[in-house]
Amino acid sequence: MRRTSFAHWPCSIARTVDLLGDQWTLLVLREAFNGVTKFGEFQSTLGIARNTLTERLDRLTGAGLLARKRYQSKPSRYEYLLTDAGRDFYPVLTAIMHWGDRWLADDGGPPVTLHHLDCGQQTHASVV
Repeated sequence: MRRTSFAHWPCSIARTVDLLGDQWTLLVLREAFNGVTKFGEFQSTLGIARNTLTERLDRLTGAGLLARKRYQSKPSRYEYLLTDAGRDFYPVLTAIMHWGDRWLADDGGPPVTLHHLDCGQQTHASVV
């Protein structure tokens, strides 16, 4: 079944959902923020199928959120690095995390906490 494209709708939310609105794309971005850069690392941390990961990385590089940089020539291997546009998405991911912590957390509380790099204090997900 083919999904409806919102890429040309006159709405920024619709266009963003069209680009990033599936579970794997957001999780690939999450891993990139966690320092993952290589295809095999993304695959092993996420347990994602190779073809699905290839499609998501192509989508994110095509949209300018990730940049592909060769780190080995024979065979060709690449790492995927966050661009300025990709790094600009961080507050969106932390807002999603904050909402999930507030409304979907179990009795154990939030599964991940964020810490300010300079002082080490725990930060509120939506304030990073």
